[in-house]
Amino acid sequence: MGNREDIQALGKRIGQSIIGQEAMIERLLLGLLGNGHLLVEGLPGLAKTRAIKSLAKNLEASLSRIQFTPDLLPSDITGSEVYFSEGGKGEFKFQQGPVFANLILADEINRAPAKVQSALLEAMEERQVTVGGQSHPLPALFLVMATQNPIEQEGTYPLPEAQLDRFLMHVRVDYPDANSEVAIMELVRSEEREPHAKGAEAQKLAAEVVLAARREISEIAVSRPVEDYIVALVMATRYPDKIDTELAKWIQVGASPRGVIGLDKVSRAHAWLKGRDFVTPDDVQAIVHDVFRHRLVLSYEAHAGGVTADQAVDRIVEKVATA
Repeated sequence: MGNREDIQALGKRIGQSIIGQEAMIERLLLGLLGNGHLLVEGLPGLAKTRAIKSLAKNLEASLSRIQFTPDLLPSDITGSEVYFSEGGKGEFKFQQGPVFANLILADEINRAPAKVQSALLEAMEERQVTVGGQSHPLPALFLVMATQNPIEQEGTYPLPEAQLDRFLMHVRVDYPDANSEVAIMELVRSEEREPHAKGAEAQKLAAEVVLAARREISEIAVSRPVEDYIVALVMATRYPDKIDTELAKWIQVGASPRGVIGLDKVSRAHAWLKGRDFVTPDDVQAIVHDVFRHRLVLSYEAHAGGVTADQAVDRIVEKVATA
């Protein structure tokens, strides 16, 4: 099989244990292929943790879970220098923290204070950790999936917009449908009967396949009209008054240049995953909500009227002409 077939097979294997969340699985693969990080928001029990655990189970990759709490310290994530004494001599050695794994589950990232959030987000952006004047590179295969709970906001520290911008996508996870709920019950029963049966047979995908897939995605063609369409969507978030008076009342701050880069990266990954060597406007529209959702700052008027970021993006897609 080629790299694309291997990645598609990986998605199917994850889907065997994550039922009714096909969109989240696809976004997880797109984040992996796009070499970016995901902010996943959903109510408890919607398989967010299970999804990245299943990815790690089927991929040659290490997984670290960091449970964010108010008493967490930056060194609890990045690691720190520890004093070792041997043979009458002592020296400081760097002891790696959990951020040095390939896959990071940052569970309830908004429950930790700003210093801890910044430590993780700096590692995400720089792909390295600096302690004691020494820089320590993170693995080439490195993905952070941070989760947020949309309820129970008391005692949380919301991520500032500038830090949210560092996530490639903001993924929303909803309840599965009734048929999926039945399948979930049956899956859990089967796992209780044979807890290790499926795990023993799982064949892990080599990390090099993902890296090779990324190289193929970098060669995906994006025509000038599609490039113009991507830029036009971003410009519509910055100057909404030029395309729609209602939209101008909703958006206070638009997407940064990372929005352009994100749309380009993820639309190329989406086209590749669908078996094409070129990007179409449909690829852009398929992922624009996830790329823009956390990059728009809505006005007070929008919040007062119950307007969501997704509704603003819907209006932008409706008003901006396709390539």
